[in-house]
Parts: sequence; structure tokens; C-alpha cells
Amino acid sequence: MRDRFRIEAARLGVHRYWVARGELRDQTFPVPEGPSAVTLDRVRCSGVDFSGLHFDEFSSFASEFDGCDFSETTFGTFSGGASGVGGTLFSGQTWPQSVYRNCVFRRTRFPQPVFLGNVRFEKCVFDRSRLRGMTWTQEAEFVGCTFLGRVREVNFWGLPVLHQWPPFEKVPLGRGRNEFTGNDFSRAEVEWVAFKHIDLDAQKWPGLPDHALLDRISERVPAVLKLVGSWPDTPHRKQAWSNLEFLAAGTREHGVDDKALVHRLVIGNRLPPELRDEVFKALGDDHRLIQQ
Repeated sequence: MRDRFRIEAARLGVHRYWVARGELRDQTFPVPEGPSAVTLDRVRCSGVDFSGLHFDEFSSFASEFDGCDFSETTFGTFSGGASGVGGTLFSGQTWPQSVYRNCVFRRTRFPQPVFLGNVRFEKCVFDRSRLRGMTWTQEAEFVGCTFLGRVREVNFWGLPVLHQWPPFEKVPLGRGRNEFTGNDFSRAEVEWVAFKHIDLDAQKWPGLPDHALLDRISERVPAVLKLVGSWPDTPHRKQAWSNLEFLAAGTREHGVDDKALVHRLVIGNRLPPELRDEVFKALGDDHRLIQQ
């Protein structure tokens, strides 16, 4: 039996917000008058239209969204997989996950920074959304999603990094890994994005400009450092040397199978183009750019 959808006023100290519960299908999400701070508590949304709406605060706890449209939605804050409701941490054994399936985020304005929480995106489309400065994504899963447009300064994590929630203990997710597979970045502009403990071979990359998916980073970097070491002792040499060592260290710590997705600017965004191109070409000589 379907749970009746309801949305009720709530208060935490001086903070006023709304709590939604139940099931909602095939209609526009009913934003109440007044403060647009909404928490969805175990809500089931199917075919719900959130497009063009503005939320000062948007928080979903243990909720599911199927085929929902978030096009041009604006979020002041966005906690896609919140840890509780009304400032109270849940009391279960594991942190419940919110799931978004077949949802569209087209020109969606996410806040910067954003805390995604324990959230899973399945076959969602992020089309020219403002995906920038997303560094608090340690518990987020992405499966079969498509990314279009700019994705900048984002961290994606294959191994969750659990936070301490004072005065509580670290909260278990009920899993040891975040699933991150089958995602299509082939039509995205990926800039300063880190894929930590993620199998790069399990994603789609063809057509990315100024990128190379390189194997054997532990071998390539020392070889190219010899080239850079032959340059005159200038700030250009120092920057290229430092950036290459950072690439090698990051791959050792967070890479899978000694592989990394390398952007041309990683060599040194302040280097003259001819020097940057020289190092990028040397780093990628005989590389295997994986076409899928």
C-alpha cells in the first residue's frame, strides 16, 4: 500500500524547515510557501519534476528517486544522502543510503562546496551541471552515469572515507567500497579531477581532449624526470619536476594498477606551451590510450 505523501513544518531551534514523507509520483514537487529548506525523510519519488525549483536547503535521508528531473534546479545546500533528520543522527546499525536512478541533472546548480553524503547515482545524466569544488564525496557511488560539460575540481572515491560525527563514533556504511563503474566521461571537460582507488578501465574515456590514460606511471615518471632534469635551473624546471613527482605519489597512494588519467595542464599550468607539450608527449610516448 502506498504511503500518503505529506509535508509538514518543523523547527530546530530558530531554524524553520519542512519535512516530507511518503510517496510521490508523476507530478511537480510541492514546495510550500515560506523558507525553502526541505528534508525528505524516507521519501519515494517516481517521475517527480523538481526542475526550475530553488531550495535554500535540500536534504534526503534514506530516500529513493526514480526518473526524476532536476533540470535547472538550484540548491543553496545539497545533502543527497543525509545522515539524519532534524539534527539527530539515525540510530540504526549502518548509515542508510539515498538512491537516484535514471534522474536528469541538466544545468543543475549545486552549491560549492557540497557534501553529498551516503548517496548512490545510477544511470543519471549530469548535463552541464555545476559540478565544481565537489571534494566531500567520500561516500558517494556513481554507476552507469553520463557526464556532459565541465567537471572541475572534483574528487571521486572508490574507498569510502568515514567521518567522525561528534559526539558519535564513525558511522559504518555497510560496505567496504564505493561502486564506481560504467560512467561515461567521453563528452565531459574533466579538469583537476581526482579518481581515488577507482578502476579507470571500468569507465568510458574516448575523445577527452588534452588527456591521456596512462599505464606504468611508476616507470614513466622517472624516465621523464631525466628529461626535465636536463633543463636549465629555472622556475619552469622546478614546477614540472614537482608536478611529476606529485603525479607519481598520487598514483602510488590512490591509483589502481599503476594507471592515471593525466591532463596536459598537470605537467605545469604556468609552463610555456612548448615545454608543457614536450613533457606531455614524453610522458605518453608508447602509451596505451584506452578506447572503449
